[in-house]
Amino acid sequence: MSYLVPSEFATKMVDAGESKIFMSTRDTVIRAYMAGAILALAAWMAVTINVNTGQPLAGAILFPVGFIMLYLLGFDLLTGVFVLSPLAWLDKRPGVTIGGVLRNWGLVFVGNFLGALTVAFMMAFVTTFGFTQAPDKVGTVIGNIGEGRTLGYAAHGAAGMATLFIRGMLCNWMVSTGVVGAMVSTNVSGKVIAMWMPIFLFFYMVFEHSVVNMFLFPAGLMLHAKFSILDYFIWNEIPTALGNLVGGLAFTGLTLYTTHVMTAPKRALKVAA
Repeated sequence: MSYLVPSEFATKMVDAGESKIFMSTRDTVIRAYMAGAILALAAWMAVTINVNTGQPLAGAILFPVGFIMLYLLGFDLLTGVFVLSPLAWLDKRPGVTIGGVLRNWGLVFVGNFLGALTVAFMMAFVTTFGFTQAPDKVGTVIGNIGEGRTLGYAAHGAAGMATLFIRGMLCNWMVSTGVVGAMVSTNVSGKVIAMWMPIFLFFYMVFEHSVVNMFLFPAGLMLHAKFSILDYFIWNEIPTALGNLVGGLAFTGLTLYTTHVMTAPKRALKVAA
């Protein structure tokens, strides 16, 4: 069968988290760099589709291509390790510590940011012909995204911050479901279908993804959008990352672990009796 039952793929989640914690620094950063770069390219493509067609649905339908590519190539996003790495610690895997989990998160954050920043520079360069003219339509829209999703939240104060955090939670609920969905199937077509659905949902609903924003907001700053680096971190990146952590872990990681991994020994004992 190409389908794995929940108790099987939930165990794969813990195994994946353990392997990421023990991965070398070099491999962790390289894989995170490539993941950030590929996801940034997908975001650039989706914005381009939206601008050229005037149909946000079209961009949302095709955006998951980037996520699928990076997952099949074995690259890592911060949103994924937020969910998988802590499960290895909760499962008390030998040698897994909180320090190891935090190290993994930190390295993946750095790698994702550098990869997304690289593509942000390329996008800014291309849309301005090497910074010799004003940005084209796509560059202008990307700059406006940065303004709207920093200063727009700031204008609402605490309510804006809460809205941003919840959008971050909802985002990684869906993105981490896509990560887990890829573990449900053992063939490529099954993995693609399982990943496509939740990633499409998060993008179309304009939820906040910390790695996508590592591309959109620095790109906007390079194109002289009217917000600051401090605005970006305070009114988007930091609360988005925290929301991604809480949402992915609470709604995906802990729920699946609690009901499928923690209860597995009890089922085994009951069958033996």
